[in-house]
Amino acid sequence: MKADNDVKMLDFSTDGGLGSRARLGLIILQTDQTIEHEFAGVFGMRSDVALYATRIPNSMTVSPRSLQQMAVNLPHAAELLPPRFEFNVIGFACTSGATMIGENRVDELIRKIHPEVKITNPLSACKAAMTALKLNNIAMITPYNIDVTLEMQTNLRASGFNISTASTFNQSDDFEVARISEDSILNALLRVGAHKECDGVFVACTSLRALKVIAKAEAIINKPVISSNQALAWHMMRLAGVGDRPKSAGRLFETILY
Repeated sequence: MKADNDVKMLDFSTDGGLGSRARLGLIILQTDQTIEHEFAGVFGMRSDVALYATRIPNSMTVSPRSLQQMAVNLPHAAELLPPRFEFNVIGFACTSGATMIGENRVDELIRKIHPEVKITNPLSACKAAMTALKLNNIAMITPYNIDVTLEMQTNLRASGFNISTASTFNQSDDFEVARISEDSILNALLRVGAHKECDGVFVACTSLRALKVIAKAEAIINKPVISSNQALAWHMMRLAGVGDRPKSAGRLFETILY
């Protein structure tokens, strides 16, 4: 039997680790089944832009009250993204949550833990995307119930964006939302995108599997399409100074921040 002191010591060197260009943090809903898969489609297997995720407790039932309750757990979720990682950007991955809690309040809660980091969320990201794409009349698609959909429409209008039409799958079960088929999302995009008064379409909710159908929808309706996950990935990259243009991720990635 070998003695403990027979264990050989190995030499090693260190480098800067993953994320030589950017380190991004993502706070994902406990019930979200979609965003990690879609972000992988945007970022791919790369080491220069590193993505680190944590989860925040939430109710499977989406309502104004359940969304607002997430604010209590937001600082703790942010703590699970270690400040020592030196994040460039942290995203709170809930469009409706940012709507009901308030974008500024989301920023404040995360900055309690990460005071120097840039913060975003899908609602702020979609507003930046609409500005970058110079959209004036947006058709909006959501999976939410009427109350949440109307609150989001009001928020966007208050920020100066004209919502020409709003349509919803009217689902309060987040598990069910993630199972809405890509064909259903594409059909909805083609239907609302055909309206002459709209110059672009916004698909809200990080649970909706919209990323794969964006390029196809844009080619058919000849208008930009923005989804929550696409806009959040784009906004986080651009805030971090990453100007990459992933293939098949939509016209949005051809733009810069304004």
